[in-house]
This record gives sequence, C-alpha cells and structure tokens, in this order.
Amino acid sequence: QVQLVESGGGLVQPGDSLRLTCAGFKLNLEYYGVAWFRQAPGKEREGLFCIGREGGRMYYRDLVLGRFSVSRDNAKNAAYLHMNALRPDDTAVYYCAVRHYSCPTEERSEFDYWGQGTQVTVSS
Repeated sequence: QVQLVESGGGLVQPGDSLRLTCAGFKLNLEYYGVAWFRQAPGKEREGLFCIGREGGRMYYRDLVLGRFSVSRDNAKNAAYLHMNALRPDDTAVYYCAVRHYSCPTEERSEFDYWGQGTQVTVSS
C-alpha cells in the first residue's frame, strides 16, 4: 500500500525549531514533487512550499519565508520541512503531498497522494 508518512511534530516553545520529515512507502519520492501544507484549527488548509524532483522550490505563499525552508534527500526517500523561530500561530497539522514529476498549483486535487499529517503545537 502506497503511503506518505509525516513525522517530527510535537509541542515546542516559541522560538524553537523543528524538522518535519515526509517519508514515502512503496512510493519512490525521487519521481515526485513534494509539497508541504498546514491546517490550523478552524482554518482552511494552506500550501507552503513545493520542492521539485531536482530541488527547485515553489512558494505557494510567502508568510513563512525566512523562517521555514524545504529540502529533500532522494537517497533516503524523504523530504523535509525545516521550521525555525516558531510562533504560536504556526500551530497546525502539517501535511505533505506529492505530485508525479512536478510541483503543481496549490489546488489539493492536483496531488496524487497525501500523508495523514503531524501536529505541531507552539506554546509557552
């Protein structure tokens, strides 16, 4: 069964850093663009970044630029969301999603697979 699994979330304090991992199972991420989304309580799911097969970045919105970044390691079949200087309004469930061969628009229906999400809570 094809799966995307996010990990690395948790409860952190404002100003802390986290690295989220998106791992593919029975899914070779090397052939996919990998995007990161988040959904805060009571809000719509919003796209953050997509990283292409060769590392090119697409920013869906700039609200986390300068604090968050993305990377991938095709040898480990994983992609990462690096989050720094976390704030309480970063509290959300974070999802990764993939699209074969490309980074599409932010439209959710354009992605082939989604992970189940990992909770990030930023609170003092």
